[in-house]
Amino acid sequence: MSIFGKIMGAIFGSKATATPASGGAATSSASTSGSAPASSSGSAASSSSAAAPAQTVDVAAIVDKAAAAKKGEKLEWRTSIVDLMKALDIDSSLSARKELAKELGYSGDTNDSATMNIWLHKQVMAKLAANGGKLPPEIKH
Repeated sequence: MSIFGKIMGAIFGSKATATPASGGAATSSASTSGSAPASSSGSAASSSSAAAPAQTVDVAAIVDKAAAAKKGEKLEWRTSIVDLMKALDIDSSLSARKELAKELGYSGDTNDSATMNIWLHKQVMAKLAANGGKLPPEIKH
């Protein structure tokens, strides 16, 4: 599964298919139960409701909950791609971010990680919004 596919899966549930390389339900994480806001049937929600990308999902609520679970670490996911990836339990190493940049069509210098990270965060937030993610006003790029 692509790195962006993992981000989508962590936020929208394992049925998210926003990228061509969706790879099915390769990551069956238990934390996706909170990603089905239309259903309040508990942990079975992620498997019983098809969390299609067309469905609106409150990105902030899901990522805030995931970030809060990281005890002792204050994650600024609203402004940092690294913290967003950490909150979602996705590899946030430089090599993983370079791979994500390649997936999303980054044409800049991947050795300039600060510039790349800012671009990645904007792109990921825009793609989440385009796929049904509801973003807080301060995040919309």
